[in-house]
Amino acid sequence: MSIPTNDRSKTMTTTIIDPTASARRAAASTASASPTVSEVNGLRIGLLENTKRNAAQVLDAVGDVLVAQHGVGALVRRTKPQFSMPLTDEQVEDLLASCDAVVIGVGDCGSCSAAAVADGIALQQAGLPTAVICTEAFAQTSRAMAAVKGDADFPFLTIEHPIANLGPADIAARAAGVAGGVVRSLTGETR
Repeated sequence: MSIPTNDRSKTMTTTIIDPTASARRAAASTASASPTVSEVNGLRIGLLENTKRNAAQVLDAVGDVLVAQHGVGALVRRTKPQFSMPLTDEQVEDLLASCDAVVIGVGDCGSCSAAAVADGIALQQAGLPTAVICTEAFAQTSRAMAAVKGDADFPFLTIEHPIANLGPADIAARAAGVAGGVVRSLTGETR
Protein backbone atom coordinates (compact mmCIF):
# COMPACT_ATOMS: atom_id res chain seq x y z
CA MET A 1 0.00 0.00 0.00
CA SER A 2 1.37 3.44 -0.82
CA ILE A 3 0.65 6.39 1.39
CA PRO A 4 1.27 9.85 -0.02
CA THR A 5 3.38 12.23 2.01
CA ASN A 6 3.36 16.03 1.93
CA ASP A 7 6.03 15.89 -0.77
CA ARG A 8 4.33 14.68 -3.98
CA SER A 9 7.55 13.14 -5.21
CA LYS A 10 7.85 10.74 -2.23
CA THR A 11 5.60 7.91 -1.18
CA MET A 12 5.85 5.71 1.86
CA THR A 13 5.09 1.98 1.67
CA THR A 14 3.36 0.22 4.56
CA THR A 15 3.21 -3.53 4.98
CA ILE A 16 0.28 -5.02 6.88
CA ILE A 17 1.15 -8.14 8.86
CA ASP A 18 -1.48 -10.76 9.68
CA PRO A 19 -0.61 -12.04 13.19
CA THR A 20 -2.86 -15.09 12.75
CA ALA A 21 -1.35 -16.38 9.51
CA SER A 22 1.18 -18.79 11.01
CA ALA A 23 -1.34 -20.15 13.52
CA ARG A 24 -3.84 -20.80 10.72
CA ARG A 25 -1.22 -22.61 8.63
CA ALA A 26 -0.15 -24.77 11.58
CA ALA A 27 -3.74 -25.62 12.52
CA ALA A 28 -4.69 -26.37 8.91
CA SER A 29 -2.04 -29.06 8.73
CA THR A 30 -3.60 -30.92 11.69
CA ALA A 31 -7.30 -30.17 11.08
CA SER A 32 -7.84 -32.75 8.37
CA ALA A 33 -7.94 -35.82 10.64
CA SER A 34 -10.41 -34.93 13.38
CA PRO A 35 -10.91 -37.69 15.94
CA THR A 36 -14.27 -39.45 16.14
CA VAL A 37 -15.89 -42.33 17.98
CA SER A 38 -17.70 -45.17 16.25
CA GLU A 39 -20.68 -44.81 18.60
CA VAL A 40 -21.52 -43.05 21.89
CA ASN A 41 -23.02 -46.10 23.60
CA GLY A 42 -21.20 -46.73 26.90
CA LEU A 43 -18.86 -43.74 26.59
CA ARG A 44 -17.96 -41.07 29.14
CA ILE A 45 -19.25 -37.83 27.60
CA GLY A 46 -18.00 -34.55 29.02
CA LEU A 47 -20.42 -31.65 29.28
CA LEU A 48 -18.30 -28.49 29.33
CA GLU A 49 -20.48 -25.52 30.17
CA ASN A 50 -19.30 -21.94 29.98
CA THR A 51 -21.27 -20.30 32.85
CA LYS A 52 -23.62 -18.47 30.50
CA ARG A 53 -27.17 -18.37 31.82
CA ASN A 54 -28.95 -21.70 31.10
CA ALA A 55 -25.84 -23.26 29.46
CA ALA A 56 -25.58 -25.90 32.19
CA GLN A 57 -29.30 -26.65 31.93
CA VAL A 58 -29.12 -27.03 28.14
CA LEU A 59 -26.10 -29.34 28.37
CA ASP A 60 -27.71 -31.36 31.17
CA ALA A 61 -30.82 -31.80 29.02
CA VAL A 62 -28.66 -32.84 26.03
CA GLY A 63 -26.87 -35.29 28.32
CA ASP A 64 -30.19 -36.74 29.48
CA VAL A 65 -31.16 -37.40 25.84
CA LEU A 66 -27.76 -38.95 25.10
CA VAL A 67 -28.14 -41.34 28.06
CA ALA A 68 -31.80 -42.22 27.41
CA GLN A 69 -31.72 -42.54 23.61
CA HIS A 70 -28.10 -43.30 22.75
CA GLY A 71 -26.85 -45.35 25.70
CA VAL A 72 -24.13 -42.96 26.90
CA GLY A 73 -22.41 -44.58 29.88
CA ALA A 74 -21.56 -41.54 32.03
CA LEU A 75 -21.84 -37.78 31.95
CA VAL A 76 -18.79 -35.88 33.17
CA ARG A 77 -19.75 -32.31 34.06
CA ARG A 78 -17.14 -29.58 33.91
CA THR A 79 -17.38 -25.79 34.09
CA LYS A 80 -15.23 -23.30 32.25
CA PRO A 81 -15.33 -20.31 34.62
CA GLN A 82 -14.24 -17.69 32.07
CA PHE A 83 -16.40 -18.14 28.99
CA SER A 84 -14.33 -16.00 26.63
CA MET A 85 -10.90 -17.36 27.54
CA PRO A 86 -9.29 -20.45 25.99
CA LEU A 87 -9.10 -23.68 27.95
CA THR A 88 -6.01 -23.97 30.10
CA ASP A 89 -3.58 -26.85 29.60
CA GLU A 90 -4.82 -28.27 32.92
CA GLN A 91 -8.44 -28.20 31.73
CA VAL A 92 -7.50 -29.94 28.49
CA GLU A 93 -5.55 -32.62 30.40
CA ASP A 94 -8.49 -33.15 32.77
CA LEU A 95 -10.91 -33.60 29.86
CA LEU A 96 -8.53 -35.97 28.07
CA ALA A 97 -8.20 -38.09 31.22
CA SER A 98 -11.86 -38.17 32.23
CA CYS A 99 -13.83 -38.19 28.95
CA ASP A 100 -14.09 -40.17 25.73
CA ALA A 101 -15.73 -37.19 23.97
CA VAL A 102 -16.92 -33.70 24.97
CA VAL A 103 -19.94 -31.49 24.28
CA ILE A 104 -19.18 -27.76 24.66
CA GLY A 105 -21.75 -25.00 25.10
CA VAL A 106 -23.52 -22.91 24.90
CA GLY A 107 -22.13 -20.13 22.74
CA ASP A 108 -24.79 -17.43 22.86
CA CYS A 109 -22.71 -14.27 22.49
CA GLY A 110 -19.84 -13.26 20.24
CA SER A 111 -16.91 -13.95 22.53
CA CYS A 112 -18.27 -17.12 24.11
CA SER A 113 -19.25 -18.58 20.70
CA ALA A 114 -15.79 -17.88 19.32
CA ALA A 115 -14.17 -19.35 22.44
CA ALA A 116 -16.38 -22.46 22.31
CA VAL A 117 -15.33 -23.16 18.71
CA ALA A 118 -11.67 -22.47 19.52
CA ASP A 119 -11.90 -24.87 22.48
CA GLY A 120 -13.56 -27.51 20.32
CA ILE A 121 -10.80 -27.28 17.74
CA ALA A 122 -8.12 -27.40 20.46
CA LEU A 123 -9.67 -30.54 21.98
CA GLN A 124 -9.97 -32.15 18.54
CA GLN A 125 -6.29 -31.40 17.90
CA ALA A 126 -5.49 -33.01 21.28
CA GLY A 127 -7.31 -36.16 20.10
CA LEU A 128 -10.68 -35.77 21.83
CA PRO A 129 -13.86 -35.92 19.70
CA THR A 130 -15.90 -32.78 20.36
CA ALA A 131 -19.31 -31.32 19.57
CA VAL A 132 -19.80 -27.56 20.02
CA ILE A 133 -23.22 -25.94 20.45
CA CYS A 134 -23.75 -22.24 19.65
CA THR A 135 -26.89 -20.23 19.06
CA GLU A 136 -27.79 -19.41 15.47
CA ALA A 137 -27.36 -15.68 16.06
CA PHE A 138 -23.61 -16.23 16.43
CA ALA A 139 -23.00 -18.71 13.61
CA GLN A 140 -21.01 -16.13 11.66
CA THR A 141 -18.75 -15.44 14.67
CA SER A 142 -18.31 -19.19 15.14
CA ARG A 143 -17.41 -19.72 11.47
CA ALA A 144 -14.93 -16.83 11.62
CA MET A 145 -13.14 -18.35 14.62
CA ALA A 146 -13.03 -21.75 12.96
CA ALA A 147 -11.35 -20.16 9.95
CA VAL A 148 -8.84 -18.29 12.13
CA LYS A 149 -8.02 -21.57 13.87
CA GLY A 150 -7.38 -23.23 10.51
CA ASP A 151 -10.47 -25.45 10.39
CA ALA A 152 -13.03 -23.44 8.41
CA ASP A 153 -15.23 -26.54 8.06
CA PHE A 154 -15.36 -27.29 11.80
CA PRO A 155 -18.90 -28.69 12.31
CA PHE A 156 -20.35 -26.73 15.22
CA LEU A 157 -24.07 -27.09 15.92
CA THR A 158 -26.61 -24.30 16.23
CA ILE A 159 -29.76 -23.93 18.28
CA GLU A 160 -32.29 -21.13 18.36
CA HIS A 161 -31.24 -17.89 20.08
CA PRO A 162 -31.59 -16.86 22.91
CA ILE A 163 -31.22 -19.44 25.66
CA ALA A 164 -30.86 -17.17 28.69
CA ASN A 165 -34.60 -16.62 29.14
CA LEU A 166 -35.81 -20.20 28.56
CA GLY A 167 -37.84 -22.26 30.99
CA PRO A 168 -37.47 -26.02 31.52
CA ALA A 169 -39.85 -27.06 28.71
CA ASP A 170 -38.09 -24.91 26.10
CA ILE A 171 -34.67 -26.10 27.29
CA ALA A 172 -35.78 -29.72 26.94
CA ALA A 173 -37.14 -29.05 23.44
CA ARG A 174 -33.91 -27.39 22.25
CA ALA A 175 -31.84 -30.20 23.75
CA ALA A 176 -33.96 -32.86 22.06
CA GLY A 177 -33.56 -31.02 18.76
CA VAL A 178 -29.75 -30.89 18.91
CA ALA A 179 -28.88 -34.23 20.56
CA GLY A 180 -28.87 -36.14 17.26
CA GLY A 181 -26.49 -33.54 15.82
CA VAL A 182 -24.21 -34.02 18.82
CA VAL A 183 -24.02 -37.76 18.08
CA ARG A 184 -23.35 -37.07 14.37
CA SER A 185 -20.54 -34.62 15.29
CA LEU A 186 -18.90 -37.05 17.68
CA THR A 187 -19.09 -39.93 15.21
CA GLY A 188 -17.86 -37.82 12.30
CA GLU A 189 -21.05 -38.02 10.25
CA THR A 190 -21.07 -34.23 9.79
CA ARG A 191 -17.68 -34.03 8.03
